[in-house]
Amino acid sequence: MTDAPAGAGRAVAAAQARIGDGRVGEEGAFAAHAAAHGGRLSAAMRAYPQAPAPWLDLSTGINPEPWPGSRAPGDVLARLPDPAQLAGLEATAARAFGVADPARVVATGGAEAGLRLLPRALHAEDVDIVSPTYSGHESAWRTGATRVYRIAAERVRASAAFVLALVNPNNPDGRALGRDPLSDLIARRTARRLWTIVDESFVETEPGLSVADLTSDRLVVLRSFGKFYGLPGLRLGFVIAPPEIAGRLRGLQGDWPVSAEAIVMGAQGYADRAWRSHAEARLRLQAEALDDLLVRRGLTVLGGTSLFRLASVGHAGAVFDGLCRAGVLTRPFTYRADWLRFGLPRREDLGRLDEALRQVMR
Repeated sequence: MTDAPAGAGRAVAAAQARIGDGRVGEEGAFAAHAAAHGGRLSAAMRAYPQAPAPWLDLSTGINPEPWPGSRAPGDVLARLPDPAQLAGLEATAARAFGVADPARVVATGGAEAGLRLLPRALHAEDVDIVSPTYSGHESAWRTGATRVYRIAAERVRASAAFVLALVNPNNPDGRALGRDPLSDLIARRTARRLWTIVDESFVETEPGLSVADLTSDRLVVLRSFGKFYGLPGLRLGFVIAPPEIAGRLRGLQGDWPVSAEAIVMGAQGYADRAWRSHAEARLRLQAEALDDLLVRRGLTVLGGTSLFRLASVGHAGAVFDGLCRAGVLTRPFTYRADWLRFGLPRREDLGRLDEALRQVMR
């Protein structure tokens, strides 16, 4: 999930200007797509067919050591997802999020799917999005007649829009608003009958920031299972909302919003508190090791979470291109030509990233 408020056309031109060999068009076009979203590994392989395999994909903020639980048994996959089991998943997730009423927790096919439903559930005339941030929020709201504005983090308290959307901690820079000031902001907006959407897709890395347990009737919180649990392909997320909005979302999704696999693995994963605690500590150590590597190779670490790190380097386009040639995929940005984001590598892959950066930065 990620962050490109600027248009792709400028990204193509910038990428093409930075890449100086005979394959400018294809590689430049790929750089533009990479700047709009993480992933797209197959497109990277087509653009850089000579890169060594297997690729090291660091373009997304995903736990590189997934939750090791068991998958759904065959008999469960052989029938439609059971509504009672779905309710059980939502109740287990509610306990993990600190939400007292499971009816407020709606399972979706990923946090992305949840945020795409919100314009149909809230019917806002104007929306402020704290930027730069994950581009999905802006594109979701721009599909209708809603007026959408990007605002700086410093302007968040001044927002009078019907909906204010922010990602906390933020992607790509890890900027965070503490729980107490955010709770106060939500209370002030609720008193004015204004909505606040808080995307907590990365909050498991800083669980003390979460406001999912608040019972405001003008608050919507988004959560992601796949990022922290390292299983993005499962496509499981949640929307935590007041009962009326939760009911609308369930109606919009129909009877089978997520797969039986997601129900089984999600319920088991959220119940595994020991793994969650261990993963929090392990990811912090691995993020520190990544910071040390990046600084040693001449990049400046700007921030992030323990699932991704944002770095600055003067020739980021050339570094992105050079890393692709080494089979390492990172995340560039249209709106900051000096930014690269690095997902957290597995411990055994740090050496490969170190060597690739050594070659590129020399």
